[in-house]
Amino acid sequence: MTEPSHYHDPADLERLNELRQAAPAEWQGFVALDRIVARDDGAIPRKYRELIALGVALTTQCPYCLDVHSKGARRAGATRQEVAEVAFLAAALRAGAAVTHGALLMRLFDRGEPDASRDPSGQT
Repeated sequence: MTEPSHYHDPADLERLNELRQAAPAEWQGFVALDRIVARDDGAIPRKYRELIALGVALTTQCPYCLDVHSKGARRAGATRQEVAEVAFLAAALRAGAAVTHGALLMRLFDRGEPDASRDPSGQT
């Protein structure tokens, strides 16, 4: 088998059967979980489920999920504008997470050294 010239290769999806065979119980659990997005009988309408899935796929950076759920969103009636807005919602949340983790970073940084604001040379 020839190695692809890029990291994500749609042909890799053909290997999902190997995962199913190697871990059948876990595979069944995944399939059941994955069906949640496609529900039409939940309190969240199908179109919103697909848009949420796209936002998560953008945040987790899963190209396969983007492919599947962009098609699902289109079938569920999502517009091009809604899909575009999802990209920016995902970006805003990802940026927000980085900033709020910055607050955690400051606490972690400060707890380790008695005078963390000092210059490494010992000068203030």
